[in-house]
Amino acid sequence: MAQTRTEEFLMDLDEGMLAYFREMAHEMVTRFGISRAEAVARINRAYEGRKFAPYPDLMCHELPEYWGYGLYFKPNAGRLPDDDPDTDLSVWEVRPAPPRHSPVWTLEA
Repeated sequence: MAQTRTEEFLMDLDEGMLAYFREMAHEMVTRFGISRAEAVARINRAYEGRKFAPYPDLMCHELPEYWGYGLYFKPNAGRLPDDDPDTDLSVWEVRPAPPRHSPVWTLEA
């Protein structure tokens, strides 16, 4: 299956992995209230240049939101929050967004 680089993500992805990363961005937008541009920038900062197998890559053993939590929050005692509705996200420290001048910002904010 062919892998290509899109205008949004800075890694070569097949159609399945592209959908997976787009879902990861969507989860960050809906769960944390950030812009899609920021979500994509956070993904690019973490994964730029990495090689991924065609879908389902090994990372797909976790749902996209799992990785989204790790890109948005800093670990607390080695753990990350999850989508448990009783989790108080206000006690978790948010990772800073990538600097606005960084090339990982591929979408207009």
